[in-house]
Amino acid sequence: MSDRLLSTRGVRSDVDLAPMTTYKLGGTADWFVEVEDEEHLTDVFTSTPDSADVLMLGRGSNLLISDAGYRGLVIRLSGEFLQTSVEPDGVVRAGGAAPLPRVARAAAEAGRCGLEFYAGIPGTVGGAVVMNAGGHGSDTAAHLLSARIFDRITGDRSERSVGAFDFAYRHSNLAPGEIVLSARFSAEPCERAAAEERIREITRWRKEHQPGGTFNAGSVFKNPPGDAAGRLIDEAGLKGYRSGGVSVSEMHANFIVADEHATAQDVWNLVWAVRRRVGESTGIWLVPEIQFAGPFERTGDELTGLEAAG
Repeated sequence: MSDRLLSTRGVRSDVDLAPMTTYKLGGTADWFVEVEDEEHLTDVFTSTPDSADVLMLGRGSNLLISDAGYRGLVIRLSGEFLQTSVEPDGVVRAGGAAPLPRVARAAAEAGRCGLEFYAGIPGTVGGAVVMNAGGHGSDTAAHLLSARIFDRITGDRSERSVGAFDFAYRHSNLAPGEIVLSARFSAEPCERAAAEERIREITRWRKEHQPGGTFNAGSVFKNPPGDAAGRLIDEAGLKGYRSGGVSVSEMHANFIVADEHATAQDVWNLVWAVRRRVGESTGIWLVPEIQFAGPFERTGDELTGLEAAG
């Protein structure tokens, strides 16, 4: 596999992944490639066996890479996949790698409202569709019109309307082998100044309520129905709770922040320890929102409450 992949345009071996994530933690990928267009993506997968492990890497804002790295192929979309535009009819088009804050600002500059909430989410369009990303009273499902999907197993491309994704809270029905190439969003006409002020409000809110200036991956756990993960963690007395080089944020308990001595294993250990302690004290077993890639050493906390969590 390595010889065939390495002969493909742009593919490199043993690439350090830590700088590509917001935690700045983790090891190397066996193979890595930045894909600039759909033809390039097809070439990469033509050289990649169906059985190979593949990780799509966006802005690395909701991801923890193992200290041992990733024993497979890591793909990051770039080039044409970064583009964002607003059509004359107000539809916002964006590539799968387009940063969500950029999408929000492009819509606002065109006098279109509704996507301002994306200014507070440090991810990409592809990740937003996969996870139905949301915040500040809205989510992706409320504004997505359609998305162009590439199936790496079959090589098929399809344009799917919003109803095809079976969206729920932080959920879509996209399979691991399906990649979001681009998406179309609805946005209502409005005054540009009003949309830009809303973006500033969201940015200010994040600075006031979330631990900026730290190494973290955003919200660690999904909110359970009718409650907030951060409130439950705080109620369990876990603000400031530490494991190795990481701790639960004193500002927002659903954030785990890392210091300069942290390891990815430290983060893993604390995620599952927090989940166990919250579950044992409240009966509510939180579900991680953060994604894990690569091997981690199990502590036993991962197994507690699995039946209760479903």
